[in-house]
Amino acid sequence: MSIWTELSPIPFAVSYVDAAGVRTRALQAGSGAPVVFLHGTSGHLEAFGRNIASHAERYRVHAIDMLGHGYTGKPAHPYEIPHYVEHLIGYLDAVGVERAHIVGESLGGWVGARTAVDHPDRVASLQLLCAGGTVANPEVMKRIDGSTRQAVATDDVELTRERLRLLMASAADATEELVDVRHRIYHRPDFAANIDNLLSLQKMEIRLRNLLTPGQMARITAPTLIVWGRKNPFGDVPEAQAMHEAIPGSQLELFDDTGHWPQHEQAARYNPLSLEFLAKASG
Repeated sequence: MSIWTELSPIPFAVSYVDAAGVRTRALQAGSGAPVVFLHGTSGHLEAFGRNIASHAERYRVHAIDMLGHGYTGKPAHPYEIPHYVEHLIGYLDAVGVERAHIVGESLGGWVGARTAVDHPDRVASLQLLCAGGTVANPEVMKRIDGSTRQAVATDDVELTRERLRLLMASAADATEELVDVRHRIYHRPDFAANIDNLLSLQKMEIRLRNLLTPGQMARITAPTLIVWGRKNPFGDVPEAQAMHEAIPGSQLELFDDTGHWPQHEQAARYNPLSLEFLAKASG
C-alpha cells in the first residue's frame, strides 16, 4: 500500500508555507479543528501517511516537515527545542491557527510537550507517541547519531533501509517507498550539509539543557495521550510511565509488538484511539 494510495480517498494539498521566515513543506487536508502532526529526528511528514486520511474525515490536518528536516528550510545553526517550538508557532501563525491539537512522534512529541508548557493557549490537546526529551541515554544517542550520519554520508540505500528498520518492530513496516523517500531527502546537498545542526540534540551538553523536567510536565494542562511501543528501541516503558505520572490527567496506552512508530506500525489500532481521544478533548 503506497502513501499516496492511503491518501487517495481525500482531497489534499502539499505546499510551502513561510513560517517565521522558514520555507516549510506542509501537507494539508480535511476541515474542522486543526490537528498538527510532528515527526521525529531526521524524519519527514510521510511518517503519518497511514494516519492523515482517517483524521482528515473529521479535522483539518497539517503534517509538516519540521525545522531543518525534509524539504523545509535549514537555518545555519544548531537546532534546540526552543527553535523547533518557535518554528511551530510560526507555522500556526502563518496558517491562521490560534489553537491546535498537537500529535508528536519522538522529537515531535518533545517539541509538542514543550509547546504545551510554554504556549498553553496554543495547544488544544497533546499526543506523545514514543516521545523523546525526558532522558539522556548515551547509548541511544550514539545509535541515533551514528546510524543517521552513516546513511547520509554514504549513497548506499541499504544504510537508509537499516536506519528506518531500526524504528520498527517488524522490518516489513519500513516499506520500500518510505526508504526511497528518506534516501532522497538524506542525499539532498542541503540536508547533508546541515546534519550537524539537525543532530545537535544527540550531544550530551545540548540535550541536557533541553530536557523536559517533571516540573515542566506537571504544568501541562492540555488533555494528553501517551502512546508507547513495548519494543521501542529508543526508550523503555518506564519512560512512558514517568511521563504519565508527571502529566496531570494523562492517558497511557502501551502497544505490543510495536517499536518507535506506533502511528505507522499499528495504524489500525492507533487511528481509532486518536480519534476517540480528540473527540473527548474537543468536547
